[in-house]
Amino acid sequence: MILPRRSLLYVPGANARALEKARTLPADGLILDLEDSVAPEAKAEARDRVVAAAQAGGWSPREVLIRANALDTPWGMDDLAAIATSDADGVVLSKVERPETVREAGAALSAAGAPDSLALWCMIETPLGVLNAAAIAGATPRLAGGRVAGLILGTSDLAKDLRAAHEPGRQPLLTALGLCLLAGRAYGLAVIDGVHLDLEDEAGFAESCRQGAALGFDGKSLIHPKTIAAANTAFAPTVEAVENAHRVIAAHAAALAAGRGVTVVDGRLVEALHVSEAERLVALDRIIAERVRG
Repeated sequence: MILPRRSLLYVPGANARALEKARTLPADGLILDLEDSVAPEAKAEARDRVVAAAQAGGWSPREVLIRANALDTPWGMDDLAAIATSDADGVVLSKVERPETVREAGAALSAAGAPDSLALWCMIETPLGVLNAAAIAGATPRLAGGRVAGLILGTSDLAKDLRAAHEPGRQPLLTALGLCLLAGRAYGLAVIDGVHLDLEDEAGFAESCRQGAALGFDGKSLIHPKTIAAANTAFAPTVEAVENAHRVIAAHAAALAAGRGVTVVDGRLVEALHVSEAERLVALDRIIAERVRG
């Protein structure tokens, strides 16, 4: 299934007003957060609030994910038990470093009565997580009947652990970004880029989105609603790309009808692999347009 995931907005689970506002925002997905944005003494209350909000419905067409606390914290397993029957679309696991964590979480969800449709999203935000990204992605991937649907980069924590500089172009992080993209694509997962922390740096945010889209990310995780529109634009197919995709599909169909397996469009060779990507772009563009029309 092709789903737009251009923008995934973190929503603090302890903030009732933010949770209610999130129902009206044009983000493709929402990550209702029980981890970093919630103080230890507010964890249980935030869990109850987030689960009740998810069960109340009214989120469509937005994808609703709930970020649980890490399994080795006092709240992690209780979070999974509550989320299992929350009607959310997925669970975000924090700081995943090993495939065993994924399998443990999947088993806990199933034991708590979670439907097979409840997906797991793994945050890769430590050096060990990056080095094990392929094993994490392949632990129980959706394409093989498992729960893992995507990877989300935690670039702020990763940069801290790497002692990497925050600089334009993100050169210090490119190796890690590439490894996570390779791992996700190898197992048919969505892969979401990390947040841009400086909310006043609009040019830097736009460049980060442009780079993320060029690298192949499906979308970007966000920390403020004012960045949604820019992310949605950056990770959507352009008009030119969609027009070219239609030409590729039509030209290849004509070539097949004439008994040829390849053809040329605008001076470039076109074969089946190009048609597959063109069809994906056209389908994604259609779904985005349908959401805009409501």
